[in-house]
Amino acid sequence: MKEKTPYYITTAIAYTSGKPHIGNTYEIVLADAVARFKRNQGYDVRFQTGTDEHGQKIEEKAAAAGVTPQAYVDGVAKQIKDIWDLMNVSYDKFIRTTDRAHEREVQKIFKKLYEQGDIYKGAYEGMYCTPCESFWTSSQLVDGKCPDCGREVKPAREEAYFFKMSKYADRLLAYYEEHPEFITPVSRKNEMVNNFLRPGLQDLCVSRTSFRWGIPVDFDPKHVVYVWLDALTNYITGLGYDADGASDPLFAKYWPADVHVIGKDIIRFHTIYWPIFLMALGLPLPKRVFGHPWLLMDGSKMSKSSGNVIYADELVKIFGVDAVRYFVLNDMPFDNDGNITWELIAERVNADLANNLGNLVSRTAAMSRKYFGGVLADKGAAEPVDDELRNMATTLYKKVDEKMEEFKISDALGEIFAFLRRCNKYIDETAPWILAKDEGKKDRLSTVLYNLSESILIAASLLQPFMPETAEKIAACFCSSLRDYDKLGAFGLLADGTTVAEGEIHLFERRQYKDVEAAYAALHPAKEEKKAEAQGKKTHAPAYPAEIAIDDFAKIRMQVGKVIASEKVKKSEKLLKNTVRFGEETRTIVSGIAGYYTPEEMVGKRVVAVTNLKPAKLCGIVSEGMILCAEDESGNLRLLAPEGDIADGSGIF
Repeated sequence: MKEKTPYYITTAIAYTSGKPHIGNTYEIVLADAVARFKRNQGYDVRFQTGTDEHGQKIEEKAAAAGVTPQAYVDGVAKQIKDIWDLMNVSYDKFIRTTDRAHEREVQKIFKKLYEQGDIYKGAYEGMYCTPCESFWTSSQLVDGKCPDCGREVKPAREEAYFFKMSKYADRLLAYYEEHPEFITPVSRKNEMVNNFLRPGLQDLCVSRTSFRWGIPVDFDPKHVVYVWLDALTNYITGLGYDADGASDPLFAKYWPADVHVIGKDIIRFHTIYWPIFLMALGLPLPKRVFGHPWLLMDGSKMSKSSGNVIYADELVKIFGVDAVRYFVLNDMPFDNDGNITWELIAERVNADLANNLGNLVSRTAAMSRKYFGGVLADKGAAEPVDDELRNMATTLYKKVDEKMEEFKISDALGEIFAFLRRCNKYIDETAPWILAKDEGKKDRLSTVLYNLSESILIAASLLQPFMPETAEKIAACFCSSLRDYDKLGAFGLLADGTTVAEGEIHLFERRQYKDVEAAYAALHPAKEEKKAEAQGKKTHAPAYPAEIAIDDFAKIRMQVGKVIASEKVKKSEKLLKNTVRFGEETRTIVSGIAGYYTPEEMVGKRVVAVTNLKPAKLCGIVSEGMILCAEDESGNLRLLAPEGDIADGSGIF
């Protein structure tokens, strides 16, 4: 039996300062998709993740909570691991930097680097950022604050050990040139070269004396090893690396890592500090560091202080694991930041998962049961319309593989869902319900349903790394197994006589945004009460002036209009751009009703609108009026419309 090729993938280890939000969780899901894809390709995958548990910030949080640092990190590490498990992450090793084996090895690494002259003792004086655990010079600050997180810094001076970074700077630059694939995307590489390497590397502080929660320097116990030398080495200590030369066979098998998956905010530590540490240890460098972008909440970076944090477990309670996995993988671009809102998730679930994927599977299964008792068979009654579908099916794996090799995960998913849309189009082109009316077309009908079932199984096999539970459900629906990837270039492997499982299949339910809001409110009753109090116990009932004169009312021009076109506003989850006809005049009116009406539902509706408002620009679109709606205290919203038929442009009196 041929030995499988090893593949080692890691994530950054999560800092145990608190519960990870969905932006943190994205990274582990991304790495899991890559790990699963590689396993399906036949690689011997080692997937490592874990927690970073030392530092001054942890010491302070533990003190504030009235517990020991160890008790504090035990609780948060469990919380992190529980979320990773909830998201169905297939890691092989969960390392903690408080593991005794890791701590012992860090002490040995520190001592080795000291004895060979790469680490020396000195003193540090500068501006210190506690959240980032980083020292900065005054020239490095941005508006007097930490250049990484933008928070306050404080002057600090203490005895410390330093690593001679400049000793290896030229060698690292040469490595960048010789290995252009080392940093992905390339924009991250340019930032490291221009902002850090070329201006000259400063020696790095690698120990602290101002706090105790860290790994002690065994030959100088008043010092603890500073966070980055402690945290970064997890990638090799987790494989059993031994600085004395007695490493575990796992290390020889899997090192160097094929890829470190990390956030763009810690790219410097992984592409400058980490490779230099490895050079000093005489070890090969990882083959690639992928610095993924951030997942923003409605265009802003998530933070607890801003109150704009979304957590994976809450999303899962409302949408399910695979829907959340799909969203974060689909909506994160390769290089630019992604965006998440509750409305956007609901929209993706409805359009991509319920309509495109779920509807395709349920329709195909239902028609197979209705017309052939669930028995699938290729009767060979092919027509030219089949060729495009079959060709797209047999080339899909190659397209997905190319995107995955480039770590363009969203694009890889896009290829699969483009194929699913093609399958839905094939149903419209072949019209099985019409074929079923002609007994002479029975073989053609059977072939069409076979082609659809075969295509769905190919797509499900490729969906498995991204949506593992859904992929298995689809395969079970067709009483089949997911395909090995070396067989995805063939079409027609589904055996004649295969039967579709009994019962309806509902992979994903459509969700109205108001239902999502209600579900979120149920998860946070205290938060909703506090919010109501902060708003003066405001209800949805509008506040009106006590009274107005008839002359005031006469200033408002209201007319009946007909919506002749409607579309979502790309930069907003709440707005619809409506084209409304008022007699011979047509106007654009932007309305915040996307949570209640789809563009398709709006077209053809008669509405009442204010037409003498001063035009206003919303998301770059000039709105020339206001469509009137009624809203009750529960937040239910309905359009105002005239009773019976009346001409467009008619006035309201």
